[in-house]
Amino acid sequence: MKQAEEKAREEGAIEEEQQNAASEQAANETENESAQAEQSDATEEQIDEKDALIQELEEKLQEEENKLLRVLADFENFKRRTNLDKEALHKYKAQSVMTSLLPVLDNFERALSLETKTEEAQSMLTGIEMIYRNLVDSLKAEGLVEIEAIGKEFDPNFHQAVMTDNDPDKDSGIVLEEMQKGYMLKDRVLRPSMVKVNE
Repeated sequence: MKQAEEKAREEGAIEEEQQNAASEQAANETENESAQAEQSDATEEQIDEKDALIQELEEKLQEEENKLLRVLADFENFKRRTNLDKEALHKYKAQSVMTSLLPVLDNFERALSLETKTEEAQSMLTGIEMIYRNLVDSLKAEGLVEIEAIGKEFDPNFHQAVMTDNDPDKDSGIVLEEMQKGYMLKDRVLRPSMVKVNE
């Protein structure tokens, strides 16, 4: 009977050990699950922090790209303005010289309008006319254009009205007479024509 009791005790001890082992294993599993949950929470927090950092960096990158695009646009505008200024400078380089030569042309035209009575005066007038033609041809080659006035409708962009008259045969606003010629350099008015306009 002692043997049976010992055997029963041994079986009880074994059972108790198995129960203790099962309890320990259950406790370990609970600890593992708790640790995994904590680790999962920590991983989610790290992911959230990384997402926030990525979002912040993407916003900064977008802001820097916008700044770069604005600087590039400003530079392109600067280059375009510089090119336009260079073209205008080249196109109108002779403007100051031509403006100063306009009174010379006026004086030539006055001299050519004089009547000559002697052969000597006529030959001098022919020489003046040749010089005048050479000067006019050279200026036209540089872009000087005479503004048409007589018989044209008055345009304040090209004509300066200094007198008015009343001619019933002509329409109102028509230029009747040109007092002083007007000139343009390519498409820029150097001096408007001084004209008499029909009322």
